Amino acid sequence: MHKALLQHIEKFVTLEPSDINILESSLSASIVKKKELVLQEGQVCNTLYFVIKGCMRQYIINSKGSEQTLQFGIENWWITDYLSYHNHIPSHFYIQAVERSEVIALEKPALEAILIQIPKLERYFRIVAQKSFGAAQMRIKFLFTMSAEERYHHFNNLHPEFVQRVPQYMLASYLDFSAEFMSKIRAGKV
Repeated sequence: MHKALLQHIEKFVTLEPSDINILESSLSASIVKKKELVLQEGQVCNTLYFVIKGCMRQYIINSKGSEQTLQFGIENWWITDYLSYHNHIPSHFYIQAVERSEVIALEKPALEAILIQIPKLERYFRIVAQKSFGAAQMRIKFLFTMSAEERYHHFNNLHPEFVQRVPQYMLASYLDFSAEFMSKIRAGKV
């Protein structure tokens, strides 16, 4: 199994060697090419993705036909459509590699089997889900309470290296403003 995932799990729970063997036999690492989609709107999402290296994003295509990024997943983050995954319903989202990414894909049947064999992983996945939900709540707060310029500066202060890493139009859509506005902010014209 990839060391990065094991280290991430062991921040929250301690695994026995036998647990690690069970887990390793259920995981598959794969490369997702830049711009490749691992989920499209209308498909049922049956997979959790753990990003070892690279960057993934979850987005929608809005009524105007524009992409709107809802979430990024970088190293040591999980990304999925939780609602589709949990309820086995068609997804409203797309999940795409922003960069060439190395991921561990965990299929739902494999996860269900692992959780029965290694009950303490329930705790790990609960913590992951809580962190993800908390991040989504903070994102909603920022969208409701900050101006576009404040959102950009706040995000840039928190994740300066990330701001350099992703295409500006994706970052603009994540922060909920236009690419033109992004250009003005970056040029110091706002």
